Parts: sequence; C-alpha cells; structure tokens
Amino acid sequence: MKRTSQASLGRGRILPGWILWSGVLLASVSLAGCAETTLVTNGSKIATEDQNNVPPYKLGKPYQIDGAWYYPKVDYDYNETGIASWYGPDFHGKSTANGEIFDQNGLTAAHKTLPMPTIVRVTNLENGRSIEVRINDRGPFKNNRVIDLTRRGAQLLGFEGQGTARVRVQVMKEDSILLANKVGGAQLAYAGEPEPQAAGPKPQAAPAGTVVTQKLPPGQSTPMPTAAPVQPQASSSVVGLPKPSAAQAAATIPSLNGSISYTPVKPTSIFIQAGAFLQQSNALKLTQQLASLGQTRVTQARVGTQTFYRVRLGPIQRIEDADALLQKVIGTGQPDARIVVE
Repeated sequence: MKRTSQASLGRGRILPGWILWSGVLLASVSLAGCAETTLVTNGSKIATEDQNNVPPYKLGKPYQIDGAWYYPKVDYDYNETGIASWYGPDFHGKSTANGEIFDQNGLTAAHKTLPMPTIVRVTNLENGRSIEVRINDRGPFKNNRVIDLTRRGAQLLGFEGQGTARVRVQVMKEDSILLANKVGGAQLAYAGEPEPQAAGPKPQAAPAGTVVTQKLPPGQSTPMPTAAPVQPQASSSVVGLPKPSAAQAAATIPSLNGSISYTPVKPTSIFIQAGAFLQQSNALKLTQQLASLGQTRVTQARVGTQTFYRVRLGPIQRIEDADALLQKVIGTGQPDARIVVE
C-alpha cells in the first residue's frame, strides 16, 4: 500500500507490511543532561498504552526503498537530532508494520531503524516539549525525516499545524529492554541481531552531533556502498547485555500517558551532513566538490580514540531550504547525506 505523510513529505512511499518489518542503521548521539519539569496534559483525549497488548518483538532484515538500503539494529545508545513529521487521518485504522492497527490518537511512531517495540523520548527542540512514544511502524523515507509521530504526538509536541519540527529522538534504554522482555523479544533485545554481511566494505552510519556535547557512533572513511546486502549470517560472537533480574523483568513498564516534560530551549540550526571520514584529505576533497552548493566546512568529532572529519553544509534556518539542499547533495553522488540539527 502506497502512503504519503500527513505532514509535508514526511513518510514518503511505504511498501506493503511484509517488507516493512525491517529497519535502518542510523547514527547515534548523546544529550547532555538538563533539569526537567514534568506536567501532565489534560482536557482533550490522551491515549494510554496497554503494554500487555503490544504485538511480538520485531526487528527485520535489510530492505530497500527508492534505491536506498536500510539495516535493522538494536541500538540502546540511539540519540539523534533531525526533522520530525506526523501522520494521521489517512492511515487511521490501517495496519502498521508490526501488525497493529494504527491509532492517530495513540502515542506511537514510525522509525526506519529501531526494533518494534522500542520506547523513545522525542523532544521538540523549538519549544522544549518532550514526550515518550512507542515505535510500531516503519518510515518516514522522504527528505531524511528522523521520525513520524501520530497526530496526537504532534499535538502534544506542539507542531501539528506546521507539520514538521526540529527534534531529538532518544531511546529509553531500561524501559525498552523491559518492554522487549515482556513481549517475548528478550533474546534480540539483550544480544542484538548480527549486522548484515554486504558485498564490498560493510556500510556504517556516519557520526553526527557536536564535538563537545554529543557522543557519536562509528563512522566511515569512504562513502557507503550501494551494493545489495545478502541475508544476515548467524554469529556466535555477539556479546549480549546482562539480562535483568527477576524483579526487573517483572517491573511494570511506565504507561505512555501523554505526560510532557519541558527542557530549556536553545537556538538551533540545520545542517546537511554529506559525509564523515577518517582521512582529512577525503573530507577536504568532498568539501571542494560541494563548494558550489553553498557554505561548506569540515568539523572534527572524537569517537573513542578516533577522529572523524565531517563535511557539512549550512547553517540553514528553514526546513524547506534544508530539504531542497539535501536533494542537491544527494544528486552529486552522496546518497547517505542527511539532515542534522544543532
């Protein structure tokens, strides 16, 4: 079934449900802690999650959409900025990627990478509002949106009317592990699933975020290959996370009841990250290649003991302008270019 997002090109083309039980490997960043004040919304209807009715745990195999390959992976350190969109009436009552019936008034979301279910905190960087939602669908695939919320989620975060917002998406590790255990996905949740073996060099997500406040995932010294992946191979070398105690396993997963946390709002800008390299010379070469598209720069990011050189264009103030520039960068032969917010 072909779908188009309720919010400006948010979800893009979605393939039938059988192929949507898949995910995409994405980069991760960490957010410096800050004080929060929690309020509970009232008035209009807020959906409350019943975790006992969550469908079985699903991760999925690599899949391809519009020429791009996506790789599923368990990632409890996932913490990324980007642009959020929302979907609602056009999909209300239809099946999601994990077999649930989509409820536009529920607190769920579509994501390209994370297991279903995973609980994530979504923070609107424009107004400081944060809510927690559960991943139960795949997407969005247009304009590199980072997450697709329900209509209710967009309402609570305050961007229903404008359609998109600058956000941070962070996995709630403990809640996600407990939920996976409750729905029978403990084996995948603790050990993860082996990464797919692809033809040529193994693709990796480029690091993202600032050098000072963000933890970045392993990057790549050359652009990601476009060769189709083969089926994942079983591996005995995967080291799993410690399983929770009996008391932890029996713990109640917090209800997603629409509570809103408020965090301080800081000015942000949008950038297009065209690539990340271990060799500075490769970054400088790409910078020269993209110079005609706008202000281009190379920034450094430490990941463990390694230094990565990121090629970015910007800053950009409007999401629409970022979307247009992203397509131009992709058109130069950089299919893994993406939008980041700092």
